[in-house]
Amino acid sequence: MSDSSSHSPAVNIISEGTKLKGNLNSQTDIRIAGHVDGEAASKGKLIVTENGKIVGNLKSVEADIAGRVEGEVKVSNKLTLRKSAIIDGDIYTKTLIVEEGAQINGSCRMGSDAKFLSDNDDSNAVSDSKVKSSS
Repeated sequence: MSDSSSHSPAVNIISEGTKLKGNLNSQTDIRIAGHVDGEAASKGKLIVTENGKIVGNLKSVEADIAGRVEGEVKVSNKLTLRKSAIIDGDIYTKTLIVEEGAQINGSCRMGSDAKFLSDNDDSNAVSDSKVKSSS
């Protein structure tokens, strides 16, 4: 057997019309066309379609967003914001691609600040992304 058998091309899908309340944490890619009320974390690529919405923080290696995210977006590699994307929160990423029309309502940090994901183990992927309250 080759090593490629351990790298399954599985994709988790939250279909349009589906509402999920709680944290979503996956080792593989996630495609969200429905509504997620909670954190979404992926060790792969996280895709939010035009009809998709996340009310909570997003954390992944790569992300392609055409829908809405209300929370922090932390992407350790490449983040693509499509023209219909709306981000209500801060962005942390290594590389950012923004199509004309995308909205960012928050601050953006790029480059070495995106190192956060590669240093964390899987069990902390969602819990580390929670917004810390000020004292």
